[in-house]
Amino acid sequence: MASITAADIKKLREATGAGMTDCKNALVEAEGDYDKAVEQLRIKGLKGVAKREGRAASNGLVVAKLEGTTKGTLLELNCETDFVAKNTRFQELAAQVVDAAFGSNDVTALQSIDVNGKPLSEVISDGGAMLSEKIEVRRIATFEGAYVGVYLHKTNPDLPAQLGVLVELTGENAEVAKDVAQHIAAFSPTYVSRSEVPEDVVAKEREIAEATAKEEGKPEAALPKIVEGRVNGFFKEQVLLEQAFAKDSKKTVAKVLEEAGVQLTGFARFKVGQA
Repeated sequence: MASITAADIKKLREATGAGMTDCKNALVEAEGDYDKAVEQLRIKGLKGVAKREGRAASNGLVVAKLEGTTKGTLLELNCETDFVAKNTRFQELAAQVVDAAFGSNDVTALQSIDVNGKPLSEVISDGGAMLSEKIEVRRIATFEGAYVGVYLHKTNPDLPAQLGVLVELTGENAEVAKDVAQHIAAFSPTYVSRSEVPEDVVAKEREIAEATAKEEGKPEAALPKIVEGRVNGFFKEQVLLEQAFAKDSKKTVAKVLEEAGVQLTGFARFKVGQA
């Protein structure tokens, strides 16, 4: 039997991201042959793919790629545990995926993208096999315009970034792009402007506001004003441009952008574990 050293196990583990015991067993079965051990881990991992399909991939990271200052892609790659999220192999896979998917806005269309001669879906499947967890691309967003900026935030110092924001402005202003992206990260708006809020959403808010006011015993004559006030409160909470700016609550985000001479035309905010 071939002699298996701790260095051999360490090398295989660092290359594949598999557990120490799995690496040792693979080397033993491969009689010390490194390449056969890698293949052995892949085969065993792929056998577990079907079992992992029903499991929740609710951990992971958010990664971004920029092309100059005019194009950027934000992507969320999920796994099952924070142990894998901080694994170097998983983070390298995320970088490979965002490189291959750069410029896309469609998760479904990513499956057939070519990565060094292999479909991206197969590359992700292989990664899941090696790491023994379900891995999937959950969301992707791309902006291309006059100025695109990104902000990535670590919610836990021991983990990779799990919150990311991509913003598109009508003009170049790195400082404002960063400030607004950080604001979005902290206050999680749903819409850019009031005009983007669907009519049925506004109608439901009015309905709730009126029912609440009646339940509180407010005078019938005062209901219209109370309802409008509460609906406006909803807009100030959910609409980015109407939110009080994080760094200066006396100004709205719209006012900050106006003073900088730029407009925000779009944003994407991804946080691992959130819808």
